[in-house]
Amino acid sequence: MPENDKIGNENSLPLTVRGKLKLDEELKRLITVERPAVIRAIEEARAHGDISENAEYEAAKERQGMIEGRILEVQGQLAGAQIVDPAQIKSNRIVFGAHVMLKDTETEEEVTYQIVGTDEADVKKGKISVMSPLARGLIGKVKGDIVQVRSPKTEKEFEVVGFEFK
Repeated sequence: MPENDKIGNENSLPLTVRGKLKLDEELKRLITVERPAVIRAIEEARAHGDISENAEYEAAKERQGMIEGRILEVQGQLAGAQIVDPAQIKSNRIVFGAHVMLKDTETEEEVTYQIVGTDEADVKKGKISVMSPLARGLIGKVKGDIVQVRSPKTEKEFEVVGFEFK
């Protein structure tokens, strides 16, 4: 199997270069904008006196917890990520990062999806998570293969029309 056919390992999740930049931007915003703003909100709420019955204080503390949690989550994702540049992939099979052209075998409708990291996924923009049932079914397939995808509501069948890395 070519080297690029194995992307990711048990301890890391793949992330496209674009996805890494997006997480870097979010982390910077959380640390430089959101964290200082919530600290100011807590200080202002404290200035209003008794914090035991102060709804503003409680809301600000809750927001602070969410921000700090997201900072830790993003830092963990970046630390454990395997950054993949889809344009550099040379594979004769579908792997992470591929833009896959599919045809619904029932309706003949064609769709294109890129297989991306979980935080990058946005079906409306044609990006599906590597952990989604469709992406998992596509990994390792080649042009002409049939992929069956089960969801709680339905079962669909797609033919791989083609794929590319860009």
